Amino acid sequence: MSSPPAYPGIRISGCWALGAESSSNAGSLDRLLPPVGTGRSPRKRTTSQCKSEPPLLRTSKRTIYTAGRPPWYNEHGTQSKEAFAIGLGGGSASGKTTVARMIIEALDVPWVVLLSMDSFYKVLTQQQQEQAACNNFNFDHPDAFDFDLIISTLKKLKQGRSVQIPIYDFTTHSRKKDWKTLYGANVIIFEGIMAFADKTLLELLDMKIFVDTDSDIRLVRRLRRDISERGRDIEGVIKQYNKFVKPAFDQYIQPTMRLADIVVPRGSGNTVAIDLIVQHVHSQLEERKLRWDMAALASAHQCHPLPQTLSVLKSTPQVRGMHTIIRDKETSRDEFIFYSKRLMRLLIEHALSFLPFQDCTVQTPQGQDYVGKCYAGKQITGVSILRAGETMEPALRAVCKDVRIGTILIQTNQLTGEPELHYLRLPKDISDDHVILMDCTVSTGAAAMMAVRVLLDHDVPEDKIFLLSLLMAEMGVHSVAYAFPRVRIITTAVDKRVNDLFRIIPGIGNFGDRYFGTDAVPDGSDDDEVTSVG
Repeated sequence: MSSPPAYPGIRISGCWALGAESSSNAGSLDRLLPPVGTGRSPRKRTTSQCKSEPPLLRTSKRTIYTAGRPPWYNEHGTQSKEAFAIGLGGGSASGKTTVARMIIEALDVPWVVLLSMDSFYKVLTQQQQEQAACNNFNFDHPDAFDFDLIISTLKKLKQGRSVQIPIYDFTTHSRKKDWKTLYGANVIIFEGIMAFADKTLLELLDMKIFVDTDSDIRLVRRLRRDISERGRDIEGVIKQYNKFVKPAFDQYIQPTMRLADIVVPRGSGNTVAIDLIVQHVHSQLEERKLRWDMAALASAHQCHPLPQTLSVLKSTPQVRGMHTIIRDKETSRDEFIFYSKRLMRLLIEHALSFLPFQDCTVQTPQGQDYVGKCYAGKQITGVSILRAGETMEPALRAVCKDVRIGTILIQTNQLTGEPELHYLRLPKDISDDHVILMDCTVSTGAAAMMAVRVLLDHDVPEDKIFLLSLLMAEMGVHSVAYAFPRVRIITTAVDKRVNDLFRIIPGIGNFGDRYFGTDAVPDGSDDDEVTSVG
């Protein structure tokens, strides 16, 4: 047996602690697990504190990009490297979830999602339901999990796409009707007792951590959890533990320790190991260039011309006159609404010129043919980013007959400063439509990018999305255009700067407050920045 590594309290696979598994245990996994080659080159191996919500990318002032919708695209409009996926395995009640949350807290990077294997138990048959009710069904066997769904879900998350996660009810041993939506992230932590028990799943994991906790401690934790949280009785829990949990650990779980890059003894109590894990993840993120410096990004944008996908309404004396009125802080609310609506109507009319049209012939009342143009698409759908975006809906309805309307609500959590997707209502079968996405002002582009990603997740082609805004900042234009190079951006004006509070300069003020007559937010930011970032 080789000597221990230099770091106390952490065991690296292939080193001193992991050479003593019994061959019988290892053999039981041959059908699932790949062989551990003795000649493979060693991977980089290294790798905390606890908070329930993952931290976000922040500047010295406030959060910029939206939670769950990371800037997955580089300045050329192509997708960045895949997310860094961490697998966290170990016995039942070993402390995997606690370790995962400690890692998330200590990482302090944007967009970390936690995916639990417990959500992916298979739907039971009637007979299996009856067995489960009597504590006579083995939930600690690989066959109890839907590995196909796990693998497809993890693949999508690594690509930055949203996924639907089943919600499992442990009291009834069944999936609920509702599903939870998760969005792609920079870091994905996948935890579960069988996290390393499938060959294909292993290939998706960039780092594998095994939480090794004493069996007595795991039993005590399981008793406490199943009785207090899952409504079980002590006799049933012990019966299930002795009949299924412990044998499954010996046969299926403990042997996977040899596949781990890092073994963490004592679980959440081992802060040294967690700190090393965090250091390693940080180094991997730096290599993958997934950590963003917004100041550098904004500076880089200033050196680039405005993108070709941007179309600005011609600045006629009429348009400049309306801008003068609505930008004037002394303008009354009635005048602000009137001239804003006029600008919206012009903006919508201008945007419609970019829709596809084809030649068509009609007959006039005089019996003569007239060769004109007809809309060549299937349907036009408007989607407003609440709350300011909904003020553009009447203008769209006025010029588009039978237009369908959807809404997206993005709000900032006042406690964490985290922008969150709170509400989504989209028409059915939107994937074939040309979608007009509406928000009255765009400063950083964060809310707009989040909304675009929502549309893409509903299979709307990128080149069928039109982002409309009365006023945009150059930073927001660049952010959206670089992220989504085929989205058409249409506005009535572009201002040069965004200040430290992400207000457009010279700007228009908070459009929603001025339009709806509500009180201004403390920092006076644009575009309902407290309710809709960007």
